[in-house]
Amino acid sequence: MIKHFADRLLDAIARKQAPVCAGLDPRLDWIPEEFYERAFEQLGRTPAAVRAAVREFCCEVIDLVEPFVPALKPQAAFFEALGPEGAADLGAICDHGRKKGLIIIADVKRGDIGTTAEAYAQSLFGGARVKGIELPSLHADCATINPYLGGDSIAPFVERALQEGCGLFILARTSNSGSAEFQELALAQGGTLVERVAAQINAWGAQSVGASGFSSVGAVVGATHLDAARRMRELMPRALFLVPGYGAQGGALETIRACFNTEGKGAIVNSSRGVMHAYATGPLKDYGMGRWREAVVEASKALARDISRLVS
Repeated sequence: MIKHFADRLLDAIARKQAPVCAGLDPRLDWIPEEFYERAFEQLGRTPAAVRAAVREFCCEVIDLVEPFVPALKPQAAFFEALGPEGAADLGAICDHGRKKGLIIIADVKRGDIGTTAEAYAQSLFGGARVKGIELPSLHADCATINPYLGGDSIAPFVERALQEGCGLFILARTSNSGSAEFQELALAQGGTLVERVAAQINAWGAQSVGASGFSSVGAVVGATHLDAARRMRELMPRALFLVPGYGAQGGALETIRACFNTEGKGAIVNSSRGVMHAYATGPLKDYGMGRWREAVVEASKALARDISRLVS
């Protein structure tokens, strides 16, 4: 029997006592030189060597953070930027994370209608089948999607995700500084656009609530807008929140706490460059490239410790 996604994620969080995930956003100019040197020696100064360096670096980061975090959030754009074969590299690092027992949250922000949405969902969760042949998929545990094409764009993702025991995080109140431009628009019938989206996320997830009391249809709610976070939790009491914006984007601890319920459950906080590139940016940048492994370990430990203390 396929286990419910929200239950799986909350079990993983409980095992490590850390409601956090490490984002994988590999910045090409911040990857330690040792990876490029090895790749160039084997493959020459070629695009294939750059891809190999990125892939090896990401896999080692996964090995370093695995003791401290229950989940990974690879951002597809950084792999697509490597060229057409970057999708294979994304698949490889997801496979590596799965073998380490980590939950994979594919940050892809897909959104489309009809057969296009079905194809996107197949690529993420289950794989298409033709003439008795099952095609490979990313086999993500969860993915981020964009709701702004309406309910018919959401339905194929919900159907495929739940069929495969997977989950969704639907964009609601995002962490970027310009998010209010559309998300906080007042509606003629009252309320704001993001409040309407939140109500719909709550409705879309109503039929997929697990034993934990949370739905496999969750929401992306940034750590940078306190009043909005409180309102989102009020409107979506059964939704898991994926919370970006911690660290580099300036997310406040009070706002992060508002994303959890009164029992300290219901959210997972992401840090991307603040963990995987901790030696290049943020409070540990003095470690530098020479101590990059120490910086990644210290950053992941601090993330897990700080957020656990915040919600305990």
